[in-house]
Amino acid sequence: MAEKVEDLTITDVKDGIETPKELDKVILSKGSWTTIVYRYQDWDGRKEAYSPDKYTIRRYQKRNGEYRQQSKFNISSAAQAQGLIDALQGWLTQDSDQA
Repeated sequence: MAEKVEDLTITDVKDGIETPKELDKVILSKGSWTTIVYRYQDWDGRKEAYSPDKYTIRRYQKRNGEYRQQSKFNISSAAQAQGLIDALQGWLTQDSDQA
C-alpha cells in the first residue's frame, strides 16, 4: 500500500492491461483519514474495449505509515453521478439561502 496520498491509485495491471484504468483523481481530504474520488474505466475482455467512464469514492486510513482502503462507493454511470451532483447542489443551495 502507499505511504503518500498522492501515490494512492485504483489502477491494476493484469496481463498487460490496466483494469481498472484510472483516468483522474481528486483528493477531497488528507490526513489520517483520506477521501479520494476517482474517474476510471473497466476493461471488457469480450469487447476488447474499455467501459464508459465510471466513478468511485474511496476512504483510506493511515496505519503504521501506510494507507489502507477502508470503504468505497462505486458510481456506475454518468446518470448516477449527475443525480449525486444534483442532490448535493440542491442541498448546498438550500444551505446558502438559509444563511
